[in-house]
Amino acid sequence: MMENYFLFIFMAFMLIILPGPDTAIITKNTISKRKAAGLQTTAGTLIALLIHTMAAVFGLSALIVKSAFLFSILKYAGAVYLIYLGCKSILFIIKKQPQAPSDPEQVNKFAKESNFRQGFLTNLLNPKVAVFFLTFLPQFAGKGDHAFFEFLALGLTYTLLTLIWFFFYIYLIHFVSDFMKKPTTMKAVEGLTGAVLILFGLKLALEKN
Repeated sequence: MMENYFLFIFMAFMLIILPGPDTAIITKNTISKRKAAGLQTTAGTLIALLIHTMAAVFGLSALIVKSAFLFSILKYAGAVYLIYLGCKSILFIIKKQPQAPSDPEQVNKFAKESNFRQGFLTNLLNPKVAVFFLTFLPQFAGKGDHAFFEFLALGLTYTLLTLIWFFFYIYLIHFVSDFMKKPTTMKAVEGLTGAVLILFGLKLALEKN
């Protein structure tokens, strides 16, 4: 039986609600492409978290963390992808004046299809998530025959908490959508999100292993 399970839930939730690349992507997609896009982005994030969980359970994350070469590949791939998404958002407001979408079917179909991929790759290519799973979760898992299942349960709990938070967060944004979908607000969100993602990407790329 795991000790301090409720303490883990509390601390994990506090970490989840801290703004990061996942929050930035989900915010942008929810505002610019409506609630369904935010949920699709969240689904991608959750699948990536499940992969991180299984990788940690089976020791693959430890291999990445211990190998400077593999860690660097993952780190720079994640940084490049975040910078790419950030530049894409900024270029959008430069090339085109954002308009409140009166018909959701008129929203760019390619962008719709990429919501899941954006959430998935943003989380999966972030080596800091792998490090987090290897440093945070073991503090709450016991040692011995049941360690495998306890580690797995903690990872699944973290994923479930992430689902609950982003589900609430997306519906909160949707609730105030009338204001958030004003052209000026959407333009500001696109620009701010782009800048934040670029900063996250640069921070990730320049961070020492």
